[in-house]
Amino acid sequence: MPRNVMVPPAGLARAVEWLRHHLLLLHQRMLPAPMAMMELVVSGWPAQAITTAAQLGVADALADGPLPIDELAARVRADPDALRRLMRALIGRGIFRRRRDGRYALNSLADTLRSDAAISLRGAAMFQGSQEQRERWTLLTDSVRTGESIVPALRGMEGFDYLIEIPEHAKLFDQTMTSLAQMTLAVVVASYDFAAHRTIVDVGGGQGAMLAAILVRAQRSRGVLYDVPRVVAGAPELLRANGVADRVQIVEGSFFDHVPGGGDAYLLKNIIHDWADDKALHILRNVRSAAVPGTTVLLVEMVVRDNGRDGPENWVDLEMLLNLGSRERTAEEYRTLLAHAGFRMTRVVPTASPLCVVEAVVDDALSG
Repeated sequence: MPRNVMVPPAGLARAVEWLRHHLLLLHQRMLPAPMAMMELVVSGWPAQAITTAAQLGVADALADGPLPIDELAARVRADPDALRRLMRALIGRGIFRRRRDGRYALNSLADTLRSDAAISLRGAAMFQGSQEQRERWTLLTDSVRTGESIVPALRGMEGFDYLIEIPEHAKLFDQTMTSLAQMTLAVVVASYDFAAHRTIVDVGGGQGAMLAAILVRAQRSRGVLYDVPRVVAGAPELLRANGVADRVQIVEGSFFDHVPGGGDAYLLKNIIHDWADDKALHILRNVRSAAVPGTTVLLVEMVVRDNGRDGPENWVDLEMLLNLGSRERTAEEYRTLLAHAGFRMTRVVPTASPLCVVEAVVDDALSG
């Protein structure tokens, strides 16, 4: 996680979101409806242009300084005229810049496409713009008709299984998840008082990036990192790099089998949204089996607000449907799911990112 990250208050982030939404509506209402709709119909074009710049490695080629188009084209092995046209389109969207002397250069947005950026989104751009991902979105109609993931019919296997079968695609997926984690760790940790819990069990915590960020801030807390063996294999190095290895116990296992006991709080970040209700409930019930009265469960997830405004959770919800047959959930849906697992939801804590912390406690009425 980048150090010294300035985190805006969640309320300010929500106010900016409200303003952006209404500016978008104003823009649309100032255009004839067919023209506004046409803008939306072709809105995938800029995303694919970003993917192309990432695949070519344009940002990496400009990392050492501005270049004229012929030299830039030679470095990324592209046709100079076609590359000039690509750069013109991206610059129009605020990505890259062209200097007065005609040379092309990085700006803050383009810098995120560098492979070695503090938070690199090159892998994310290549993953989301890949043929595999684009192909799935062309079949959204089928998923909406059936309510199921398109991947089994398309690939003959479940989404996570397909990632294992295609190593290069899996690598891009992992890079995407790492980038998203780096973008949100600081805001989540700043928004919730994790120090109130002495022992935090990070269920499905990967290599421990979230747990490490928490423990750096919560100096008196200890952690248990729980995930399958192949995932936690890389955890010791990450934990040592963050100076928290001596406060973390690494436990190997699957949350579908059981969850280790002894936690004051059980943390599940971006876990429940990966699964339809039946499997999500199975995971939460395993957490409940490990918990005692007074234990807290913390779900770090997007929470669908269903307020008529645009928001990333609405689009990620469709992505989850397509890829996994799962979903993002509203606060009420989380309340119901948690209650069926034996927890009582106490609050939803917003952050300055799309993520929220859904807090629940063991329901004493069901603790027997």
